[in-house]
Order: sequence, then structure tokens, then C-alpha cells
Amino acid sequence: MALWDRLKETASSMQTQLESKKNELKSGAFRDASMAMCALVAAADGTIDAAERQRVAALIGTNDVLQNFPADDLQRRFNAYVGKLEADFAFGKVSVLQEIAKAKKKPAEARAVIQIGIVIGGADGDFDASEQAVVREACFALELPPHEFDL
Repeated sequence: MALWDRLKETASSMQTQLESKKNELKSGAFRDASMAMCALVAAADGTIDAAERQRVAALIGTNDVLQNFPADDLQRRFNAYVGKLEADFAFGKVSVLQEIAKAKKKPAEARAVIQIGIVIGGADGDFDASEQAVVREACFALELPPHEFDL
């Protein structure tokens, strides 16, 4: 199977798994960690362009799991995390990973945060090495084995 097809299949599979757990994913820790993950993946290459912001806005507006929260609140949180990463990427990354780590108390939420990272990373059809690397770091922050997600 071609890499592109595998990527689409993985993102689709992750989205299906997320939807099956929608009713379990309603905590503030999940909300904050998922937006921190989106910001981290969007900034993985060190910059955040308009297309990346638009992909996250589309995810926020259309993702069934994220419908548990007001879209404007999610967008505000995402923008705050992006601001930290833009101000000082290295320092902001530490702060954002700490926010992601708060979801580790509930395994279903921790896995869902990683799945959201994979979905947003693969949204443009190219889950590149820098995006994979930050999702792998988030796995460590959440005490999840990266190989569980093919990372």
C-alpha cells in the first residue's frame, strides 16, 4: 500500500476511534490538551502558516468529538497556545507539552489527544517528520508508547 493511502487510512481509523469515545471526552483537561496538541502539530516545523490555522479551524468546526465544546472557546485556546509557540518555540513547546500531559490521568483521553494530533497532522495529506516527532514527544508526555500509534 502506498504511503499516501496508508496515511489516509490511519487518519480515518483514528477519527472513527475518536467518534466512538465521544461521550467519554468531555473534560477540561481533554479540551485543553487537544487544542495544545493542535497548536503543537501546526507549529511543528517552527512556523504556523494560514493554511495550518485554517485546517485547525476546520477540525474545530467539523470534528464530532470537539463538538462537546463551544467552537469559539476552542479557537481561543488554540490561538493562546500558538501565541506561546510563536513567542519562543522552545519555551512554548515545554509549556504546551505540560498542558498535553494533564490528560494522562484518563487513558481514553490521552489516546484521543494523540489521535487528534495524527488527524490534524495528516489533514494536508503529508504527516511529515517534524509533525510525527512532536506527536511522539506528546506520547512520552502522556506516558503512551509511540509504537501504539505507528510513530
